[in-house]
This record gives sequence, C-alpha cells and structure tokens, in this order.
Amino acid sequence: MSRKLLVSLHLYLAAFFAPVIIIMAISGGLYLFDVKGEMTAGESVVVPNVQLTQDSAALDDQVRGLLAQAGIDADFEYVKGRGNEAQTRPTSRDYYQLKNLADGVEITAMSPSLQAGLMELHKGHGPSLYKWLEKAFAVALIFIMLTGLYLGLQSPMLKQKTMLLCSSGLLVFVLIALL
Repeated sequence: MSRKLLVSLHLYLAAFFAPVIIIMAISGGLYLFDVKGEMTAGESVVVPNVQLTQDSAALDDQVRGLLAQAGIDADFEYVKGRGNEAQTRPTSRDYYQLKNLADGVEITAMSPSLQAGLMELHKGHGPSLYKWLEKAFAVALIFIMLTGLYLGLQSPMLKQKTMLLCSSGLLVFVLIALL
C-alpha cells in the first residue's frame, strides 16, 4: 500500500469517526467526573400472579406478553434479563424495567437524561444498528492509531518523537494500571 493511500485512509477514517470519538470522550469523561445523568422512573404497573422466567430464549416473548397485558405498547429490540429483573433494550432511550415481586411483575417506565442516554450508548446498550457503528468504530480506531504510529515511525523527522511519546504513553499506562 502506498504512503499516499495510507495517509488518505488514515485521514478519511479519522475525520469520519471524529464526532464519535469526541462524543465518547465527553460522555466517558463526564461519567468519570461523576456526572452520570439520571434515569427517571415513571409510573409502575403490577401484573399480578406471574413471574419473569429465567429462560432467556422465552424472555422476549414473555416480556412482550406482560407489556401487552398491562396495556403498554412498547417498541424495543430485545430484553436483557438479570436474575429477578429485566430491561427492554435499547436503554439509551425510553425503556421498561420489569421486576419480580412476591405478587407479580412490576413494570416501570424509565427515561434517561441526555448524559445517561449517551452513557448507555457508550456501554453498547443502544440500538442494534448503533452497535454495528461502534464495532466499525473500534476497528477503524485501531487502524487509525496503528497507521498514525506507522506513519510517524516512517518519517525521519518524526521517528524519535513518535517512539518517545509512544513509549512514554505505554509506560504511564502500565505504571498507573499497576498502582
């Protein structure tokens, strides 16, 4: 692959994914600074005399049936179950949380704030199409970083700086990770 083509691919991918990188950095940074956003709980409805199943294959259908029984018209892609609870996904937008109670299943409407919704996207809890974008982003980011390092190491003017900065970054990462 020619240097010109490599530089072009590096630039095109970096420019295309720049908004994703910035949004991920902002949402992740805010989360680390304890600005996590809020999940606002709406009204709860209890469907009596039933329990959520632990069988993940049947959980989607059971949740659809419970929501219909409660008179809730819900639009969701799949259900994530955890013990006595389940959530409709994606959770980056309004969703439902279901919880086993002694006398039935409690269904609660949940609404994420902007920051909470961004964090749900950041964690991979968004729509399926967005998950594909995140997978492409992960592959592209690895390519962008490796080509950037390669191009820096191939340049006589940048070779020493690239090696020094990359080594320093690796050293800082390892030292802080071990603390």
